[in-house]
Amino acid sequence: MAGPILRSLWSSTRKSFSSSFSSSSSPSAPFSHSRFFSRTFAAAPAAATTATTASSLDPSHLRNVAVIAHVDHGKTTLMDRLLRQCGADLPHERAMDSISLERERGITISSKVTSVSWKENELNMVDTPGHADFGGEVERVVGMVEGAILVVDAGEGPLAQTKFVLAKALKYGLRPILLLNKVDRPAVSEETCDEVESLVFDLFANLGATEEQLDFPVLYASAKEGWASTTFTKDPPADARNMSQLLDAVVRHVPPPNASIDAPFQMLVSMMEKDFYLGRILTGRIYSGIVRVGDRVHGLRNKDSGAEKIEDGKVVKLMKKKGTNMVLTDCAGAGDIISIAGLSSPAIGHTVATVEVMSALPTVELDPPTISMTFGVNDSPLAGRDGSHLTGGRIGDRLMAEAETNLAINVLPGLSESFEVQGRGELQLGILIENMRREGFELSVSPPKVMYKTENGQKLEPVEEVTIEVNDEHVGLIMEALSHRRAEVTDMGPVSGTVGRTRLCLTCPSRGLVGYRSVFSSDTRGTGFMHRAFHAYENFRGPLGNVRKGVLVSMGFGTITAHALMSLEARGTLFVTPGMEAYDGMIVGEHSRDTDLDVNPVRAKELTNIRAATKDDNVKLTPPRLVCIYPTKLCSYIFLVLE
Repeated sequence: MAGPILRSLWSSTRKSFSSSFSSSSSPSAPFSHSRFFSRTFAAAPAAATTATTASSLDPSHLRNVAVIAHVDHGKTTLMDRLLRQCGADLPHERAMDSISLERERGITISSKVTSVSWKENELNMVDTPGHADFGGEVERVVGMVEGAILVVDAGEGPLAQTKFVLAKALKYGLRPILLLNKVDRPAVSEETCDEVESLVFDLFANLGATEEQLDFPVLYASAKEGWASTTFTKDPPADARNMSQLLDAVVRHVPPPNASIDAPFQMLVSMMEKDFYLGRILTGRIYSGIVRVGDRVHGLRNKDSGAEKIEDGKVVKLMKKKGTNMVLTDCAGAGDIISIAGLSSPAIGHTVATVEVMSALPTVELDPPTISMTFGVNDSPLAGRDGSHLTGGRIGDRLMAEAETNLAINVLPGLSESFEVQGRGELQLGILIENMRREGFELSVSPPKVMYKTENGQKLEPVEEVTIEVNDEHVGLIMEALSHRRAEVTDMGPVSGTVGRTRLCLTCPSRGLVGYRSVFSSDTRGTGFMHRAFHAYENFRGPLGNVRKGVLVSMGFGTITAHALMSLEARGTLFVTPGMEAYDGMIVGEHSRDTDLDVNPVRAKELTNIRAATKDDNVKLTPPRLVCIYPTKLCSYIFLVLE
């Protein structure tokens, strides 16, 4: 008798518990996935977990805009102020830089998407990198938006990467909003801003902008102080020290998406990330139709013979970034930027569409890679001491996974468990090497090689546009060094707003710039800065001058001693410290001359019973230039590039 009563009591208690839990979580999320989202994506509270769909399904309430600029002109800081203006709770500064290397180096490496609400409008904002080596991140996301905020430093004006990102925006028909940042600096005046605005207008005209694009609005801002204004000012009133005027300009000047909700669902994948529970999370802009949780979809890709089906599946989760949180939504409409989980095969550049659609959307056109390096297994005598992933299969899988999420990198299998990795520049490949090192990979790397082309019997090489600002006393030294590297000066003049500074604009082959950044820092005593951006493929400019230095090669095996390094410091720059292990053929430093030199860094002091005059001398060594992996003679100069 007691058994049925206890079972009925347990059944009613379980029903009440399950109903109370289901009312406090997303109706479309199972129990395990709800816990996962609260842990992994730091989702908003339960009341805000489900995004509102009434406004997101109407394209007229959407604005898709990208923030583009040259490196260090204030994009990520501006994104922080815009998010705070719209009520987002940011845990720290530069909240959009979520990768550890981004926070350490102070640069943006990958593009990120978020959305904010402003006056009954949904603004999808895309933060993009400003360095030329990460231009592929700009190219693949600029097609998702209808407008762009072009951030230009009011003191420096438009630079090399400004021209690159602006050319991509104008190519897609975007109408940028010019934002002159850092106007609160003492050296910036209204005349300086007018001059920078004229330079930007000339840049628009030189890039072939239309009349509508030339009629761009201009705003003045200090992202660090958190305000923007439509008129020039250095100290706006207290009630205007915010970003409301910039947000109003976005709503007013950026057109809403031209998309149809009634058409079948189609989405072009522009970003991809992997999750342990959900698999691939595909992010992109919905070009047409409406997608709901549970809809049957498939992946498509373009082939020479037409569209090819990749995979059939259904939408398991629909997610949208709101501020710094990832929230769940039941449906999304055309023009919105959304993340989908449920398919395991589609990648960046593929199309996700409803099952009745058999045509794929056009893919993004990317600039070709210019630098290649060979990644292989570490076969030195010191192999296996630093990492846990040592085999060629592990290295190949990691590189292939990187090529899926980063379209600017190509990976080609080579011989003897080696892989040729093609990219935009040394910094991009250096970031990849550093990420793999932190993940426990141990590998050997070849020196960077320039990728040549042959057209109509002519040998072509990649040429970069270089912008340099140095003190006047260093101009002669810099021009002499670049003349040996086959550089050609296109413009030269004083830097506006400063005294004793000169700006040089040059075109230089990529092979001449490999390893030059460290030389440039030494020649200018750290007072100059240099920016590079890919220009075009041009005719081969001939052999380089005397621009390479030799290396110090160990001819001993054992533990490096301070006694040996003390006599080697005069020979060049060392890469090692006392106590490290060395082997025959290991590079231990950079020679001060252009020839290689065999040295013995493991030489110990002779022990005799005769008291030497230098017995009590202290050993004082200069701190070495540390490298990320053990160098061998195959990768002589790569570490000069990756410092």
